[in-house]
Amino acid sequence: QVELVESGGGSVQAGGSLRLSCAASGYTYRSYTMGWFRQAPGKEREGVAVIASGGSNTVYADFVKGRFTISQGNAKNTLYLHMNSLKPEDTAMYYCAAANYYHPSNVFREANFDYWGQGTQVTVSS
Repeated sequence: QVELVESGGGSVQAGGSLRLSCAASGYTYRSYTMGWFRQAPGKEREGVAVIASGGSNTVYADFVKGRFTISQGNAKNTLYLHMNSLKPEDTAMYYCAAANYYHPSNVFREANFDYWGQGTQVTVSS
């Protein structure tokens, strides 16, 4: 069992930056494909960024390309999301997720992910 705990959310003005962290604990001796998702009020959860195990491949949703960067810490049990040039529409609950396998044909499919965190809130004001 893997437990994921997100942190780093908060309130920021448009144009600002935040760095989200995800700490994994439990059965973490192997590498997982990791992802960030978000859910805004009244909207469905959507994929933001995914990094394949080992960091060999990253995929971003179009709406964050050039602004967000997903990365892993030196230890396998840490994941980050660096968010720059934040917009009010980035306001959402952000979730960290882990998958046993990488699915290149549909990287943001939620069913691919086996473990989920509780989320951290990001609020961007105009």
